[in-house]
Amino acid sequence: MTYAEAIILGIIQGLTEFLPVSSSGHLVISEHLLKLSMPGVSLEIWLHFGTLVAVLVYFFPRIKALFRGVFDPSFSEAGAMRRLLWALVLGTIPAVVVGLFFKDFFEKAFEAPTFAAGMLIVTGTFLLLSKLARNLSRDVSGKRGFIIGLAQALAILPGISRSGSTIVTGLFLGVKPDKAAEFSFLLAIPAIGGAFLLDLLDNSETLFAGNDLSHYLVGAGISFLAGIVSIHYLLRLIRRGKLFYFGYYCTVAGVAALVFI
Repeated sequence: MTYAEAIILGIIQGLTEFLPVSSSGHLVISEHLLKLSMPGVSLEIWLHFGTLVAVLVYFFPRIKALFRGVFDPSFSEAGAMRRLLWALVLGTIPAVVVGLFFKDFFEKAFEAPTFAAGMLIVTGTFLLLSKLARNLSRDVSGKRGFIIGLAQALAILPGISRSGSTIVTGLFLGVKPDKAAEFSFLLAIPAIGGAFLLDLLDNSETLFAGNDLSHYLVGAGISFLAGIVSIHYLLRLIRRGKLFYFGYYCTVAGVAALVFI
C-alpha cells in the first residue's frame, strides 16, 4: 500500500460514511464492476476509527450536554437532555437486535450487486420524497427515536443510506430538520463505535503489526478530516432544505449500476 492509496481511501470513507449515498452500496457495486480487491480489515478498522472520532469531535458540545443532563440536576437543559438520551437508547436497540440475530442474512446481501443497486434506487426515492415532509416542528421523543432506529437497522443493507434513511424518517415524523440531522449523527456513534469495537476485538493482534501502520494512521487522519467536512456540508444542506439533491444522484447511480451489472 502507498500513502496515495491510504489518502484516497480515507477521503472515500470520510465522505460516504456520513453523506446519504450509502457507502456499503457503492462498495458492493464497485467491487463487482471494477473487480476491485479491497484493502485488509486492519485498514478498514483504522478508517472507521477516523470517522468515529470525527463525529465525536464535531458533536462534543452536545455529547457533553447529554452527560451533564444526567449527572447535573441543576443544568437548565437537564430534562431535554435526558429525553434525548432515552431516545438514543431506544433508537440503538433495533440495530443491536439485527446485528446479533440477523447478521448472516444481511451479510449475504453484500454478495448481490443487483440487490445493492436496487436499494440505492430505494434510497434515492426516499430522499426525493423528503420534499413532501410537513409540519417540521417536533423534537425527538422516545417513540420517534425508536422508529428512526428501525430505519437505521434497515440501513445495514447495502444500498440503503444510514444517514439518509434516519434523517428522512425523522422528517416524516415531523421532527425539525436540524434536530433530525443531529439525532441521526448522535445515533451513529453507538452504531459505528460498536462495529469498531467488535472488529478491534477480532483483529487486535494484527492491528498494530506490519509495515503498513504508518499508512493506516494517514488513512485514519484523512478519514477524520473528510468526515468533519462531510458532516458540516450535510448539515448546511439540510438547514437549507436541500437534502433531496442526493436523491437524484442515488437514483441515477442505482439505475446505471443495474444497466452495467
